[in-house]
Amino acid sequence: MEQIAQDSRLLAATSALAAVGVAAVSFKVFSFLKTLLELYVLKGVSLKKFGAGNGSWAVITGASDGIGKEFAQQLAKNKFNVLLVSRTASKLETIAKEIGDQYGVETKTYAMDFTKGDNADFARLGDLMSNIRVGVLVNNVGTNHDIPTPFTEESDKVIEDIIEVNVMGALKMTKLVLPQMQTNRSGLILNLGSFAGMVPSPYLSVYSGSKAFLSTWTQSLAKEVENQGIIVQNVNTYFVVSSMSKIRRPSFLIPLPKPYVASVLSKIGLACGSNVPFTSTSYPSQGLANWFMNLLSPNFWITQNFNIQKDVRRRALRKRERLAAEAASGSKTA
Repeated sequence: MEQIAQDSRLLAATSALAAVGVAAVSFKVFSFLKTLLELYVLKGVSLKKFGAGNGSWAVITGASDGIGKEFAQQLAKNKFNVLLVSRTASKLETIAKEIGDQYGVETKTYAMDFTKGDNADFARLGDLMSNIRVGVLVNNVGTNHDIPTPFTEESDKVIEDIIEVNVMGALKMTKLVLPQMQTNRSGLILNLGSFAGMVPSPYLSVYSGSKAFLSTWTQSLAKEVENQGIIVQNVNTYFVVSSMSKIRRPSFLIPLPKPYVASVLSKIGLACGSNVPFTSTSYPSQGLANWFMNLLSPNFWITQNFNIQKDVRRRALRKRERLAAEAASGSKTA
């Protein structure tokens, strides 16, 4: 009898473990199918919800190049008037004219240097935005380390610029537009995040930390306002061809700005591979990569990042040395 009881307990324990295993596998399968459905079939929240075609404005920071410029063009194509904010007035004016002529929307520009964090600049920009109905804010402006650098060796200027632009810039811009969105009970705020905010990146510690802050803050704020007709979303981004990424050619995981921005705007409100609330990894290959990354321990990815950035740093330093030697040689020849 005792043996029978032991066998029964063993069978029960085995069955329980098997059930847990089946449940875990079933959850992963369901999660993967959901990711595929969101990436390739489902459409996100329509931009019409935020005033597209009804006189609403989209405000885009870092709008003079790359992803920011593409957001401005595609939002204008969707019939938002656009306010372009970036550092160089001449570039903004050229882009604004092109957009206005091509899409028949109103345009405004405001030139400011986000690294300065000038409260007077933000106050004047706030006055400008108080006279328009802002339906969309794209917090795109950002800066990074010049090359992967150990924290203690990084310059104070680079550290301060990253925090001022990536963190304070997003906070200040959002603080300016959110009250009117709450009054209108409608609005979309897109914060351009990074895989570096999802997985810590050694040698890019300040940039990685700034994007981790952006992710956590986005989730907190999004929950505060989700019942007020406002969507706040962290856009989880791997690499995109741009001057900031210093990548010139697209690949399976690294798209050009045009298809990347199109994927973001078509998947508002969908996770697309992310397991973080109020976050979307909308570009298909990046969404799949995000889903697979969730299967492995964060420590594995931190170690991978460490090795990758260490190698990038080594090659960047060699390039600097070579260019310096060439410059010195050219100076002597001259």
